[in-house]
Amino acid sequence: MTAHQVLEAIRQGKIGVVEVVQQCLERIKRWDGDLGAFLSVADEAALKRAEQLEKLPQDERGALFGLPIAVKDNILVKGQTATAGSKILENFTAPYDATAVKRLLSAGAVVVGKTNLDEFAMGSSCEHSAFFVTRNPWDTARVPGGSSGGSAAAVAARLLPAALGSDTGGSIRQPASLCGVTGHKPTYGLVSRYGLIAFASSLDTIGPIAQTAEDCLLLLSVMAGRDGKDATTAPHKVDLRRKPFERWRIGVVRRALEAADGAVAEALESVAALFAQNGCVLKDVDAGVLEDALAVYYIIATAEASANLARYSGVHYARRQGEGELALQTIRETRALFGTEVKRRILLGTYVLSAGYYNAYYLRAVTHRRALRAKLLSILREVDMLLLPTSPSVAFRLGEKLDDPLEMYAADMMTVGISLAGLPAVSFPCGFVDGLPVGAQLVGRPFEDAVVLSAAAWFQQQTDHHKKVPAGFEA
Repeated sequence: MTAHQVLEAIRQGKIGVVEVVQQCLERIKRWDGDLGAFLSVADEAALKRAEQLEKLPQDERGALFGLPIAVKDNILVKGQTATAGSKILENFTAPYDATAVKRLLSAGAVVVGKTNLDEFAMGSSCEHSAFFVTRNPWDTARVPGGSSGGSAAAVAARLLPAALGSDTGGSIRQPASLCGVTGHKPTYGLVSRYGLIAFASSLDTIGPIAQTAEDCLLLLSVMAGRDGKDATTAPHKVDLRRKPFERWRIGVVRRALEAADGAVAEALESVAALFAQNGCVLKDVDAGVLEDALAVYYIIATAEASANLARYSGVHYARRQGEGELALQTIRETRALFGTEVKRRILLGTYVLSAGYYNAYYLRAVTHRRALRAKLLSILREVDMLLLPTSPSVAFRLGEKLDDPLEMYAADMMTVGISLAGLPAVSFPCGFVDGLPVGAQLVGRPFEDAVVLSAAAWFQQQTDHHKKVPAGFEA
């Protein structure tokens, strides 16, 4: 069932909260050994919370009363481990709830576990976790995408109705595309980052992954809003109610379709055709500025990662090897625990911030970022939203791109530019190629998240791509 269907069944008394949570835990126990979607499962805590919720009077039950969710393991849930997929944080227990989690819990959600990810959210395949890889439910020999691969795989396999992910350069949308589910990257500042383990602070966002855009909108409506603990959150009200169908003006990013695999482009053409057949106005737009986005992103994101990860010095988080060690030795032993991809990005970030290269790389990237945002906002004054693929290809095989970092980074070529501009975007299933899902991406104006989610929800009312379940996970 979708999140909406689960909530409605609970409201009507057709199923109890404890039973819903038990069913999810049973599916996780049965299937996750093959997938590796979860780093930890909070069986006892989830069932205890379900029992407490069932005792609440009707007038105290929130909008998400009884909804089981999973949380990516770089988002804090009080009392549960928060490893960020790294050996450095292997034994770190969160002392408080992230604001997004706190709001979901206040609305009645139940956290059943923490999902796997690329270490510190740095990766596009979920192969860079320090613990184990996550596999794609549609083909376990393929990647689920990253870095929120665990959350996307869990929802795709119907282990539970919804999950939280984080998106820095596509880490919600790309795995949603490869796993055939719906994922939303909110406008930067719409959802608080408080309690999210930092990767690149000017890009990081927390967002929902679910079966449908309507479910994503529901979770977003609970999480969104000003937070005194995050100065970057939006100070104004945002209308997150579902929008009725309109004859939207949709800008088709033609060069993005041309850069994608042929079968992926064909699936996107069918999306455009469906909108056009129902009165929407399609317009080819030139968003060539997105072609520079990958280079800009990997300068800015690595620079911020270099600064953010400097805190892992062995003072607060790492295991001490003995008493009386020199500080430098402690730092060396701690930072040796970083995985290869994280070390690569720290080195790149330190390089572009160094005195001899700061102007040549970092400042140029910042200038390009401003130009990119200005160009996209200019295009969005002429159209209501943009349409382009989420990923240039369907899910690739495990290990296929591990030895070629540049080819791995190119998997995010359709998503990083939207993150640099801080715009809202939703990825939703729009077809299949050789049995593997294809994702379409709609991008909107700042804080018009409800518009792109409503357009995706309308598409899902006309199609059934999002209803299909990977073989073997139907029961």
